Amino acid sequence: MNEMVDNEHSSIAPITDQRAALEIPNAPPVRLQTSDLARHVATAPDGKRYVVATLDDKYVDKSFVTAIYPQQNGYLTLYRLMVCQVKSETAEDALQRHVAFTQAIQQGKLNELVRSVQKEKR
Repeated sequence: MNEMVDNEHSSIAPITDQRAALEIPNAPPVRLQTSDLARHVATAPDGKRYVVATLDDKYVDKSFVTAIYPQQNGYLTLYRLMVCQVKSETAEDALQRHVAFTQAIQQGKLNELVRSVQKEKR
């Protein structure tokens, strides 16, 4: 489970209506919310589960947002306990981050990811 997930195995379909058919190995998709581009469950090596959500925030902030939320009891996403969030200018960049965030969780590198996001924001 700690092995690296190859980006070649992830595929981003062309974005037509701003939503993408995004496949990430070992990360099941979750039902999309209204503004979502993608939403997946990522399981860390320690068994903790997180939801990685990428949404179109153009009406509020003219950007795309990718965020990680903890998941509890296999279904409940704890929105008020967001682990981290980043903004992207394009949907393509946001979806690339979505894949990278999911893979970082799967590889047990969530803490490193959070530190790098915090550095990026400074």
